[in-house]
Amino acid sequence: MPEIIIDKEFMFLLPVLDELTYALLEENIQKNGCVHPIVLWKNIIIDGHNRYEICTKHGIPFETVSKEFDNRDDVIIWIISTQITRRNLTPIQLSFFRGMHYNADKRLQGTDNQYSEKSEKRHNDVFQKSTAKRLAEQYKVSSRTIDRDAKVADALVAIGKVSPDAKRDILSGNTVISRKDLRKLAGESEDEIAEATVKIKDGTFMKEPADSKTTGNANTQDSQAHGNKETLESVFSQLSKGFITEFQTLSFQYKTDDIKTMLRAHINELEILYKAISSLSYAKWSDIGKVEDRAKKHERDYHGVRQISV
Repeated sequence: MPEIIIDKEFMFLLPVLDELTYALLEENIQKNGCVHPIVLWKNIIIDGHNRYEICTKHGIPFETVSKEFDNRDDVIIWIISTQITRRNLTPIQLSFFRGMHYNADKRLQGTDNQYSEKSEKRHNDVFQKSTAKRLAEQYKVSSRTIDRDAKVADALVAIGKVSPDAKRDILSGNTVISRKDLRKLAGESEDEIAEATVKIKDGTFMKEPADSKTTGNANTQDSQAHGNKETLESVFSQLSKGFITEFQTLSFQYKTDDIKTMLRAHINELEILYKAISSLSYAKWSDIGKVEDRAKKHERDYHGVRQISV
């Protein structure tokens, strides 16, 4: 087998597994072997870094498959598309991936004359629309969001050049910094990025709002609203990570069909909750009481399943 190469740029695109998830993956591979092959491009790993690390650590055999791409940007787009469809990503991870996709697409257009502005309208459908608009439709967000995501990606790449650990901590949620502040950093000089990265690592980073002395009440309210949104995203991100971690633990202890049954029941309850919130009718909040009652019943059923499955 040819020597396998680890490319740091490709590796750092991937979300970091938390300790528990990594331990569960390691335990599973030790028990069942490496089920999924390591994906390579020119002998460079583009999918399966954790599997490769675990297999080489324990001397576990693994298979590889190779993919063909014209260039690195095509590889980056493939990695991003794979991660977005495979993982339950946090808002900041999604912003980073969408921004990286946007930047890679723009580079591809800039390095091929057939994608130039004059010929773009005559080219195939893939590049007939502006990059931001096309990706906005693909990811079901606005073009403006894609433009902002590109700045988030630029900032994280710049931070990663100074400290890969700081970048990965931000993407994993271990270090909390708003996307608004990341977008501001995208326009800073290398020295300012380096200074900000040091502060991010030691927990002292605090970005002051621009022209704070002259900001009117309307701008202050906008800033507060944005901050509240960022806080809400952080809360839901932590809830999601906690649920996924617990779910992965259960998947190694109980029967798949039993877990799927209970998961479907709770998804139905979340649908009721979602409709109650989105209706903007306080009267429908009474449904939440019914949700809680049914949840208690499902909890009793769940414990019954656990006793049978163990």
